[in-house]
Amino acid sequence: MIHIAAPGVDTEAVIRDIHASVKQKAESGCYQSAGLGDPGRFAPLEFKDNAAFLAFYLENLRESAFVDIGDFEIVEKRPRFRRLLVRTKQAIWSMLRFYTFRLWSQQNQINGLLLAAIEGIHDQKNERIAALEARINALEQAINQTEAD
Repeated sequence: MIHIAAPGVDTEAVIRDIHASVKQKAESGCYQSAGLGDPGRFAPLEFKDNAAFLAFYLENLRESAFVDIGDFEIVEKRPRFRRLLVRTKQAIWSMLRFYTFRLWSQQNQINGLLLAAIEGIHDQKNERIAALEARINALEQAINQTEAD
């Protein structure tokens, strides 16, 4: 077992602080939009069959296919030079947004098209399966009717 320590650092306190911070952020809903709120959310091996997994997978694709390209609040936790740092970050973000907005928009368009294609294929296959099941049922009924006569 490897043990890493530094003199004067209370690792247990650091771990408690991290856990408390994660708990506070989870309770405030910070992780919900990132898709991290439910730890069992991405455990596909727990599904009973492929249909349940596919339904789960398609729902998650619908929820996370598009990149959020909106503005966000820039927060600086360090008290020293807080206003200057926030203004600097806002200026940098304004310049980056100019370059990245088109890229994000194109990515959203591609993601939307791929999602629509996957859903279309899924619906098409479900319709085909339903038609084949109806045909099998009709054939079985015809066979049973012939045997009864």
